[in-house]
Order: sequence, then structure tokens, then C-alpha cells
Amino acid sequence: MANPLVAIVGRPNVGKSTFFNKVAGRKISITEDRPGVTRDRLYVDAEWRGKIFTIVDTGGIEMRSEDVMWREIRKQAETAIDTAQVILFFVDGSEGLTASDYEIADMLRRSKKPVILVVNKVDEYSEDKVFEFYSLGLGEPYPISAEHSTGIGDVLDEVVGWFGKVVAEEDDSVKIAVVGKPNAGKSSLVNKLLGFERSIVTDIAGTTRDAIDTRFTYNDKNYTIIDTAGIRKKSKVEDDVEYYSVMRAFDAVRRADVCLLVVDSTEGLTEQDTKIIGYVHEQGKPSVIVMNKWDLIEKDTDTVNKFEEKLGEDLKFMDYFKSVYISAKTGRRTEKVMSLIDEVYEHSRFRVSTGVLNDLILDTVRANEPPSYNGRRLKVYYASQVSVAPPVFVLFVNSTELLHFSYERFLENTLRKNFDFSGTPIKIITREKSEK
Repeated sequence: MANPLVAIVGRPNVGKSTFFNKVAGRKISITEDRPGVTRDRLYVDAEWRGKIFTIVDTGGIEMRSEDVMWREIRKQAETAIDTAQVILFFVDGSEGLTASDYEIADMLRRSKKPVILVVNKVDEYSEDKVFEFYSLGLGEPYPISAEHSTGIGDVLDEVVGWFGKVVAEEDDSVKIAVVGKPNAGKSSLVNKLLGFERSIVTDIAGTTRDAIDTRFTYNDKNYTIIDTAGIRKKSKVEDDVEYYSVMRAFDAVRRADVCLLVVDSTEGLTEQDTKIIGYVHEQGKPSVIVMNKWDLIEKDTDTVNKFEEKLGEDLKFMDYFKSVYISAKTGRRTEKVMSLIDEVYEHSRFRVSTGVLNDLILDTVRANEPPSYNGRRLKVYYASQVSVAPPVFVLFVNSTELLHFSYERFLENTLRKNFDFSGTPIKIITREKSEK
């Protein structure tokens, strides 16, 4: 049974994200004193009085604007309303009622969902400040100050009163972070994989500003896809909002089980793409290089091979990479992405038995002795795999200083030749053990 979903809606700049962050207990939504900063839906699990629910923040609803961005934001908010069990309708107590508030109230009434009217920015309570909001016809207004954390408990009491006791599900899903430069086609790929329009997709670079989590099932297996903001070079991140989006994208990589690096094939793998996938590699995450917009490439029988050779040159530090050539726009070969996600995920969790591992490593060292330094030579006594995701191997040796990088690389290649670790980094660490 899924957690009840609580949606926070309202026009821009009424304090929805501030409330969301207070309930979440950590800074998730980007809060800034200008409208339109939260563009997509944001989800987080929360608990109040022993009841667990999922709360979703939405972009501000501008009912009258026909601007493409506001129209898309409105569609996103409507999707959140459709899927929510309870709706928190935020209005601004310091500004008073507006025509937009009435229009949004009408839309919420049509949803037939429980609506809790929250009058935010009421730093000092007085009946005069909340009385006019009764005219929205949504019942008793709840005055709060999200910034000063007053009144929030009363709102949450009302929220949990609408649903019974909920037991949180253990999250058994495979978490997939979709990363890359702006406008590489990440959101289009996410929408194709999910089968419905979940992220805002327009031709405006940088539309997705936050990391958005969406659960879905594919071939009876659970996944959570994390669509992230495009990551630009630091020199181009002039806007504070975008800076926090980049930080959130890196956080998405840390939370993920598998990362998809979406690359614009018409540009090829750029320096920035290489830095992003380098970060994924450093974090020990399995990954797939998704060469998108393949439909725009003029091809002959050798085109893929040429692209693969170029990827091999640019990604020498991770020659284990897996790649796929797709068009998110047309859907061509996007089904291959899911099978590669499963493949690299399984490889990252593969465990080599201690007996087999020791036979391989010790036979390899005997057949190809490491070079000596100052008259001393590395001795490997035994090996053990101590963890997965990524696979980590410990070599117990006579001296950690004697394992040269080139020989460590040789041992890694030996492991990869004997076991399929394609798509995932592996780590080798050493521990000293006396000969006695």
C-alpha cells in the first residue's frame, strides 16, 4: 500500500516551498523571494504523529497566463492534484485575497478532494487577517507562518486526520539518476521510460531545476527515476537557483543505484559530460552512457564504431563503460536503456566467492610478479571481496606502499576479464599483514 500523497498548491510566492522544507526537515525545495522558482513537482516522505505520508511541492499556479512555462507548470500542478489524497491550498495572509486565489479555489473544488486552506505569512494572528479567506468557500482557514514555524502542527493534525494509520513501504526500488548537460534530452528520456509526461519538456534549456523522484514498475520490478537539472560548467552557473540545482543533481547521483549520463550525440561527448561521468565514477556508481538524438546523426555502417572509439578515448579512466544509442524523441531503442540499467545494476552487486577470488589473484601474482622497489617486492597473502555496489576487493599484503598503480590496474583488468563487471567501477584496497 502506497503512502498517502499530500499536494501543496497555490499561486507563486505564497510560501509553499518554505512549508515543504520545514515538514521535510531539510532544505529540498529551492526557496527564493521571486515567483516561479519551483517549476516541477518535488516529493519527500514525512511523518506526523506516527503516520507516514508523501508530500509533494508544486510550481505556483498562474491561471490566466498563457506563457508556455506557466502553462506547463499549471499542467504539472494539475497532475499532482489528480494523484493526491489531500490538498493543501496556500494563500498569502500578508497580501490578502486575489482573483487568482478564487480561480484556483474553483479548480480545487472540482477535484472533489479534501482541501485544507492554509493562510501563510501570518506572523501575528488576528481574526481580521484570516476572516476574508472564508469567502473562498473551502472551510476554516489555518493561519500559519511557515518561515517562523508557527501553526504548522495544526495543519499537519488536519492532514493526517484525513487518512488512516499508514505503514511505510520498504523502498525496494532501483534508483536511477538521469544526469547530463542542459538540453541533452534527459526529461524526454524520462517521459519515454515512464510512459507519461512527468517532467516539463520544452525547448528552453534548464527547464528541470530540481531532482524529481518518480516510482514506476517495469517487467514486475520496482524503480525510482530521479530526473535532475542540467549540469553546466561552474563558470556558467551565475544564478543562485541554478547553483543549488547543480548541487541537487550531484546529490541525486549519490542517492542513485544506477546513473544514466544523457549526451547530445550531435555535440558528442564534451568536456563537461566527461566531468559529470567522472563524478559518477568517483562515487562508485554503475552507469550507462546514453547517446541521445541519434536520429539527427548521418549514419553509415561504421558510424557506431567511430562513436564507440571516440568514447573509449575520452573515457580512458573508465574503460568499463556501457553505451546505447537512442532517440528519446522518437522512442527508438529506448527499451534497451531499461535492460542496460538492470545489467549494470546486477554487475555492481555481483559477489565473487572467496575461494575463487583467491585462486585467481594468487595465480595471477605468481604468473606475473609485481616489480620490486628498493629490493622489496609486493607479496599478496590473500584476497577478499568485502562489499558490493560497487564491488570492493581487499588484498592483504606485506606492504601497501609496494602496490604500484600500474600493477593495481593490471589486477583490476584481470578481475574484469574473469568476471563481468562492465558498466560498474570496482575498487581494490590493500591492508598490511605481517609475514608471520
